[in-house]
Amino acid sequence: MSTLVSPERVRGGQGRPLLRPWLPRKVAPYVFVLPFVAIFVAFSVYPMLFTLRLSFTDWRGSGAATWVGWDNYAYLLGNDMFWGSLANSAVLWLMIVPVQVVLGLLVAVLLNNAKIRMRSFYRIAFLVPFVTPLVAVAQIWVVVFDQEFGAVNGLLDLVGLPDVGWLTTSAWAKPTLALLFLWKTTGFIVIILLSGLQSIDASVYEAASIDGASRTRQLWSITVPLVRRTLMFSVVLQTLAVFQMFAEPFVVTDGGPYNSTTTAGLHLYEHITRGDLGTGAANSFLLVVVVMGLSLLFVRFLRTED
Repeated sequence: MSTLVSPERVRGGQGRPLLRPWLPRKVAPYVFVLPFVAIFVAFSVYPMLFTLRLSFTDWRGSGAATWVGWDNYAYLLGNDMFWGSLANSAVLWLMIVPVQVVLGLLVAVLLNNAKIRMRSFYRIAFLVPFVTPLVAVAQIWVVVFDQEFGAVNGLLDLVGLPDVGWLTTSAWAKPTLALLFLWKTTGFIVIILLSGLQSIDASVYEAASIDGASRTRQLWSITVPLVRRTLMFSVVLQTLAVFQMFAEPFVVTDGGPYNSTTTAGLHLYEHITRGDLGTGAANSFLLVVVVMGLSLLFVRFLRTED
């Protein structure tokens, strides 16, 4: 049989609680967030500050680091390979992000239609390439687009067209990499845009239909403005991904032919393999500045006006 404890016994004669919490209320929130702050500082802030300091030194991974000031940055800004890698990433961005945003939005609009059957199946199907291991997909790309034995050139032979050096010519290597990136990540963008579309009230489209607005007019005048924040997020996210692209060119083309697919991420890796960690650190910070500048530009261009 349970025994009830009177409020007077719990609070005492003066109305104060007898069972005091072991942690003061003002200190408790800081204690609860302390594990996250500690992990964030240990694995994000400290490595970033260490890399920033390393970018002003000449260090080969062992021994004492030699302070060189701005020499690493001056070397990179005068290096054709550095600017060439940025140019390659910029061209890949133009091939990937605009196509991916438009295609992802159209697919998301179709999947958001309640009249389409098996919508859940299609959503999962579009997401499967994104969760597939990238190295495995890249190896398949190497086999499929091989100039002599690849399936794509085999299909071209069947219709009487000449073989194409998809991975061995500068003209086709970038589009082939862009196609790989589109196939791998467009499904993820579709899911992000679909979440934005589902936040739109259906009554808005009903009112537009009553007013006589066509589907195209609704897409341009209602859907695009209301998902502009989601579009902005997708563009910034894919800008980061494209300029950090490493595994795709590393496995498929190894930066060739003639450095035409040496991306900014792959060029940064080359500094590390040579043991030039100081220049690599400077390269990473210059890449951060470029990506941050582009992201801020896109945010300003695509931001939603209140």
